[in-house]
Amino acid sequence: MKSIIKISSIALITLFTFSFTPKDKVEVREDFKRFYDEQKVEGSFVVLDQNMMKYTAYNPKQYRETFSPASTFKICNSLIGLETGIISDEDFVIKWDSIVRPNQKWNKDHDLKTAFQNSTVWYYRELARRIGGEKMKYWLDKTQYGNADTSGGIDLFWLKGGLRITPEQQINFLKRLRNYQLPFSKRSVDIVKKIMIADSTSEYILRAKTGWADNETGLSIGWYVGYVETKDNVYYFSNCIQTNDFDKAKARIEITYQILRELGIIPKGK
Repeated sequence: MKSIIKISSIALITLFTFSFTPKDKVEVREDFKRFYDEQKVEGSFVVLDQNMMKYTAYNPKQYRETFSPASTFKICNSLIGLETGIISDEDFVIKWDSIVRPNQKWNKDHDLKTAFQNSTVWYYRELARRIGGEKMKYWLDKTQYGNADTSGGIDLFWLKGGLRITPEQQINFLKRLRNYQLPFSKRSVDIVKKIMIADSTSEYILRAKTGWADNETGLSIGWYVGYVETKDNVYYFSNCIQTNDFDKAKARIEITYQILRELGIIPKGK
């Protein structure tokens, strides 16, 4: 009986009629629902094994559903800032505007690396203003980032404006970033890769970015996207949660680590 349950919940799909293409190798893990249920959130997860070119997915119907990228756009925004010369390197400081915000970590001067690590919204809004609408649109089109829609204001389009991205596009963007296939210099990409490091051990390096935004339905969208480099493979992942409870923000990271451990990508206990 247990083997039957296992076969039904961990199914290898070759012809998945929605979200993935017939050529994709996809393992659907509906049993990952327990991680989302424990956190009382909805969502979806996908990880791509680079060596096997195989996807493992929970709730794959969301794979091509569009969401606001929120602060995951800081990866692309950093690249554009560096490539245009608006910011010189990871130590480039933008002075705090003295507006006190609820997140105490934001209430000081920041350089690129600390702004990325703390997801300092005001830093990246100012960076976007310095880049300007014309250059920003040019680079979004050239990069083919999401739907490349900058409507809603130069310093808000990725938070409350028209920019939308799918989990599929998040994975593809990360692949192109890691493999130097984006239209940015190696120097710009290397700087961004460096500031993306969220976890590093002797066994793996995890580079990632969180994101959080409200959508039209009143639900909040929480992202955790990135990739794990091990000694012999790379795994690209996208976790997108939906909830009406801001206190569940940590769930996007916690669920990611639970699934990465379950899949043996990172060791248990990490």
